[in-house]
Amino acid sequence: MGEKASPPPSGGSRPDSGPWAGAAGRLSGLGVSQGRAAGPVIRMAGPPELPAPRPVTDPGAEAATAAKALEAVAADLNRRAAAARGEAAEILEALAMMADDPMLLEEAERLAAEGADAAHALDAAFAGHREALAALGGYLAERAADLDDLKHRALAFALGLPMPGLPSPGHPYVLVAADLSPADTAGLGPDVLALVTERGGPTSHTAILARGRGLPAVVACAGVLELADGTVIGVDGSTGELAIGLTEAEAAEVGAADRRRRDRLAAGAGPGRTADGHPVKLLLNIGSAKDLAPGTEGAEGTEGVGLFRTEFLFLGRAQAPSFEEQVSAYAEVFGQVENVIVRTLDAGTDKPLPFLGLPGEDNPALGVRGLRVDRLLPEVLDTQLDAIAEAARRTGTSPWVMAPMVTTIAEATAFARRARATGIARVGAMVEVPAAALRAGRLLREVDFLSIGTNDLAQYTFAADRQHSALADLLDPRQPALLDLIAMCAAAGREAGKPVGVCGEAAGDPLIAPLLAGLGVTSLSMAPVCVPLVREALAGLTLAECEERARAAME
Repeated sequence: MGEKASPPPSGGSRPDSGPWAGAAGRLSGLGVSQGRAAGPVIRMAGPPELPAPRPVTDPGAEAATAAKALEAVAADLNRRAAAARGEAAEILEALAMMADDPMLLEEAERLAAEGADAAHALDAAFAGHREALAALGGYLAERAADLDDLKHRALAFALGLPMPGLPSPGHPYVLVAADLSPADTAGLGPDVLALVTERGGPTSHTAILARGRGLPAVVACAGVLELADGTVIGVDGSTGELAIGLTEAEAAEVGAADRRRRDRLAAGAGPGRTADGHPVKLLLNIGSAKDLAPGTEGAEGTEGVGLFRTEFLFLGRAQAPSFEEQVSAYAEVFGQVENVIVRTLDAGTDKPLPFLGLPGEDNPALGVRGLRVDRLLPEVLDTQLDAIAEAARRTGTSPWVMAPMVTTIAEATAFARRARATGIARVGAMVEVPAAALRAGRLLREVDFLSIGTNDLAQYTFAADRQHSALADLLDPRQPALLDLIAMCAAAGREAGKPVGVCGEAAGDPLIAPLLAGLGVTSLSMAPVCVPLVREALAGLTLAECEERARAAME
């Protein structure tokens, strides 16, 4: 097995000090979203129980009930997506698309016609789809887990039960669950103080959405489901520690301290810099112009957008968005922010979109994804590049454009040539596979900048599925082998005089950001809510101190 991750280099206090020093017990998991909170535990209710099969006298009525259940689930998710922003909206739309899958409906109707009641027809149809996706592995295996949540929602409708979801006790609480579906995480209300799950990993949807909300979160916490409802616990989203059995006074002080921390962060402003003035640009990860709306925490006074994920425009489409539709969406972002880095469509057999029509693969994570889709459907990239260039002309801006999953020099060369032919001046490559990192210097002869996607780079470096909670330590961004690859890219950038940024989840972690700055990364791109924390973390250290921490972590 690979090297274990080193302890957090922050030097911050741990839960055995301060207001929860008198806690009766401890649990430990993986901290995935900064902050501290304390309150009573409320465990997530289980899924609806499937009753025994019942005799069916009207198969047509059962088929109709099954169809209405799937329609209701898709409609509910679409409503929530319309009210959400950023990654939450994207994830909810993707789930709605899964519930609206005509093959799923067809299978449920077939089973009902053969004599199954609506609930059992739905259960069997979802089971078949889940088995097929789980067998594919990688990203699609994660989608199989999402099917479980969709099934529970559909069964509840068919059985006339309340749709499963988050508890509503009428007071603030710490939500504890075996795992959380993306739909539940995206719908968290203000009463939820923190999240703790028994399963999950650092790049799971739960972790990503919690960070986007600024909500303290701990995943992969064994034993947490044994806590009784009402037990008052403290949650440290930095260290992954839980303090069990706090008093009301201790819990109140934890909350007050975290509010003071948030107020201090909100008062911060200005560009990203170390204590001695070394610049590290702090940029935003966005999915659409909605993520730049006034009042979005962390988005005010931004230095730019480091990752404009264009997938949001393509989700749930039977046909690709038109040229004019793409121009309008890109121009809306370019008109609001001067500096924008656009990532071309990052989809494929690992993140299937209906209009692509790509065949299934045995191992989608190692198959046709990202820039590799261009091998089969070059018109998709051609239209997108033309639309980006036209949006830039209409807004008088000069966006930078990068391709995902670049692996070889030939791929980078071909992409750069095509992008520049449309009038795009600054062209880059994502570094998400070790092959690209190892050839970073040569890549920078063909492109103008590099952006490191740490989530995938870790997955491919350690041969560890990024959704596998038992392998979370291998996916920790402080793993020395991963830091070696990042350092290699940064050194190539210094030699070439070209920028090298990080736009993976590690960029928004205030414990990791100083290490990346110490390795020579020139920009960090993250969810808007993460910017204040990272700005403060960098401002508290000199560049030399960041470099020393990076060396220590690599050793």
